[in-house]
Amino acid sequence: MNYNWNWGIFFDLSPEGTGTYADMLLSGLVWTIVTALCAWVIAFAIGSVIGVLRTLPSRAAQAIGNGYVELFRNIPLLVQMFLWFFVLPEVLPQAWGTWLKQLPDAPFYTAVVCLGFFTASRVAEQVRAGIQALPRGQRMAGTALGLTTAQTYRYVLLPNAYRIILPPLTSEFLNNLKNTSVALTIGLLELTARARSMQEFSFQVFEAFTAATILYIIINLVVVTAAGFLERKVAIPGSR
Repeated sequence: MNYNWNWGIFFDLSPEGTGTYADMLLSGLVWTIVTALCAWVIAFAIGSVIGVLRTLPSRAAQAIGNGYVELFRNIPLLVQMFLWFFVLPEVLPQAWGTWLKQLPDAPFYTAVVCLGFFTASRVAEQVRAGIQALPRGQRMAGTALGLTTAQTYRYVLLPNAYRIILPPLTSEFLNNLKNTSVALTIGLLELTARARSMQEFSFQVFEAFTAATILYIIINLVVVTAAGFLERKVAIPGSR
């Protein structure tokens, strides 16, 4: 294969005029991390609520929770991204749609909302499974103590459920982090988009995507290490 390797390309000035190619990739990494963290806040909050709804005795609450999960989990993320970015402004009232289109950093906000709602459907499944994995006696103990349903979930069920589902939640966060790459399709200059830009500017495709791969691996290893430490800290005494 006639390919000219150039690992020093990262220290060359980029055509954007804002620094080197390395600076361009690091800028994309920052957008990736910020997008993933903001989306995770939405996903964890909504996913916890939906997960709880699916375990309540109320059929209406279960129907709402099931409907949310089935809606967002069964539509491909790329399709959802396009719907949020291209379709939503057109179906809203004209003033609102125009405001959305002119919003600064619109791709970032769209990606955060889309990833947040999409990942929430997966977090909800983990929360539901964690609550249902607990012994029935814990719920009954809360009732026997005179706790309301909300208090039983707040003080008894959810703290223990989160401990159980911490490993799968870590996997969901990693998926959320990697799914930020889909946002390049709506113009968010995250890590994958920056790697593509570097490849198009310099024609050094292997160097660009090798660097992006290494950065993804590093950030994922950091997350896994932090999650492992947290899992040990919150482990139930005597369970290990």
